[in-house]
Amino acid sequence: MNIGISCYPTFGGSGVVASELGMGLAERGHEVHFITYAVPGRLKLSRPGIYYHEVTVPEYPLFEYPPYSLALSSKMAEVAVKQNLNVMHAHYAIPHAASAIMAKQMTGGKFKVVTTLHGTDITLVGRDPSFMPVTKFSIEHSDAVTAVSKFLHDEICAIFTCEVPVEVIPNFIDPRDFSRLNPKPVRTKFSPNGETLLVHVSNFRPVKRVQDVVGVFLALHKIMPVRLLLVGAGPELAVAEELVRRGGAEDDLILLGNSDSVLEIVAACDLFILPSNSESFGLAALEAMACGVPVIGTSAGGLPEVVEEGKTGFLRPVGDVAGMAEAAASLLRDKSLHAQFSKQARESALSRFSIEPLLDQYEQVYRKVVSGQ
Repeated sequence: MNIGISCYPTFGGSGVVASELGMGLAERGHEVHFITYAVPGRLKLSRPGIYYHEVTVPEYPLFEYPPYSLALSSKMAEVAVKQNLNVMHAHYAIPHAASAIMAKQMTGGKFKVVTTLHGTDITLVGRDPSFMPVTKFSIEHSDAVTAVSKFLHDEICAIFTCEVPVEVIPNFIDPRDFSRLNPKPVRTKFSPNGETLLVHVSNFRPVKRVQDVVGVFLALHKIMPVRLLLVGAGPELAVAEELVRRGGAEDDLILLGNSDSVLEIVAACDLFILPSNSESFGLAALEAMACGVPVIGTSAGGLPEVVEEGKTGFLRPVGDVAGMAEAAASLLRDKSLHAQFSKQARESALSRFSIEPLLDQYEQVYRKVVSGQ
């Protein structure tokens, strides 16, 4: 098939999933066309069967805000006609699904629209009165809709009354990405004296509760040599820096920004900290597990579908910094238990969330909508 994919080309989970999905589909012989304003960070354009089409937004004095959604629709329609697309796979309802539906109408129904909902497009943006009608419209006018977790599926059903059934296809990892890792240089650089390494990867929005990441770190810092690695960028990063400074541990804080070596960094660490208010799935936690790194997080949203309590990590209520710190300390103090959790984390990630069976599911969705079943 010829498949279009549109996503946010950022370091967030949806862009990672869309990129891995596209590359996996291309390996299976499909022709995959990415349509967005920048090349997604994980996408390898050198791969056979992968193509990129940049969306550019003209700037006119009349436009107070650049009309990206309209430019995206036009580019989708253009690519669909030129490349004879069968499916347009939109990751996120706004603007990608809405733009895809408009492009479909512009081309006279030339292709089918598959929408994957990732989380905040439902739990945050979708609840906003300004966007709820267009989010509902995008869901109901898609030819197929998928959600990345049962939690998100249930949220969609609770917020919207939709005629289109929503199929759960979880996020995934490609085992090959984790078999080639070489974390030793990172470990040598940041733990020269055997310090414990904690890591947090995110876009540093308020929902990630970066203050709790720091809280866990500072609690452990009082009882053992430990350093905190922060990967990513966002509005709450400065908050984290200030809290660490106030706690007197700034010498053990390492800021790494948006890195192209995320997996090597995570694999070099001892624990992954993810104390979010909610995670629709928790792709960062899954990737940490695939690296053999246990997760300390919250029992919120879809995270319990990924992290197995008492086996691949520990989950505590949102805001329970003391509980998360205590759980982390129990793992770090017992090397045998930590090794067991590390082994179980990797095995769980590879056995439950490997890409191949989930590619099968997406292909089935595509075939179903194309055939009109």
